[in-house]
Amino acid sequence: MDNITISSTFLPHTDPDASLAFYRDALGFEVRNDVGRGTMRWITVGPAGQPGVSIVLHPPGVDPGITDDERRTIAEMMAKGTYATVILSAPDVDAAFAKVEASGADVVQEPVDQPYGIRDCAFRDPAGNTVRINQQA
Repeated sequence: MDNITISSTFLPHTDPDASLAFYRDALGFEVRNDVGRGTMRWITVGPAGQPGVSIVLHPPGVDPGITDDERRTIAEMMAKGTYATVILSAPDVDAAFAKVEASGADVVQEPVDQPYGIRDCAFRDPAGNTVRINQQA
C-alpha cells in the first residue's frame, strides 16, 4: 500500500465567490470544477501542474446527519478560525506571503523561522479556514 496519495481534501466556505477569488486569484490555483448555485456550490481548485491534488470548497453542515446544534458549533468554530486548516508549501514563502497579503487576505502570521526548522506564514481564507504556507526545503 505504498502507492497511496492525497487526491482531495475539503474546506468549508461561507461565500463561494469570495473563497473562489481567494484560492484562484490570491493563491493562483486552477478552477477544476464548479457545481451548484448560490451558497450551495462545490468548487474544486488545485495548484497548476498538480492535477492529482485538489481542494473542494463546499458548503458547511449540509450533511443530512448533522444536527442543528452541530451546525451552530461548526459556524462558531469557522468564525473563530478553529474549524479547518490546510498547509501549503512554496519555494519562496516571503514571495507567496507578499502576493497573498496584497490581495487583502486576513494575515494571521507574517513569515517567520519556526524553532522546529521551517519558515512559514499564515492567513485566514474568507470562511475563516487557516491557510499556512511553508517554505519548501
